[in-house]
Amino acid sequence: MSDRTFRTATTIGVSLDGYIARPGGDIDWLTTRGAEAGETGYEEFMAGIDTLAMGRNTYEKVLTFGFWPYEGKRVTVLSTTLTTDDPRITVYRSLAELLTGLTEQHARAVYVDGGRIIQTFLREGLLDELTLTTAPVLLGSGLPLFGPLGGDVELTLCGVKALGAGFTQARYEVVPAASSDM
Repeated sequence: MSDRTFRTATTIGVSLDGYIARPGGDIDWLTTRGAEAGETGYEEFMAGIDTLAMGRNTYEKVLTFGFWPYEGKRVTVLSTTLTTDDPRITVYRSLAELLTGLTEQHARAVYVDGGRIIQTFLREGLLDELTLTTAPVLLGSGLPLFGPLGGDVELTLCGVKALGAGFTQARYEVVPAASSDM
């Protein structure tokens, strides 16, 4: 989608076996050891973001934190079922509506957050950058970061670093799919 006026990126914690949460959505395996990772670059990443796009499950998880971590950012939620009068967010019912809304809001740097929406953006060729912070833990089951994508998604490795307590972080640029109407 070359006519987009904004870039998209995600940064997300994942277990070594590719899960972003336990089967019920619990992320204690990450939050209990996350501080041990040290500096992950999250604050710098967020400083460059003006808008967040997340799914309903991620939004509902954020509400359990006891504080709103996105002050000063536009927050959009992609959901066909969410009903809320939360003035901090804008709900979109379809991907097309979300993309139109991001354009109309003059978004320039969008943080895509949540397993399903990340998968959707990858599948549709809409994700530009992917940063994975891998925790040194195997969960065995849970909510996977990746699922069916409809084809290969080529990535270019931009950097890898070792963090504290066995965490690693890899940053990738997503290679745009070749146009099929050449």
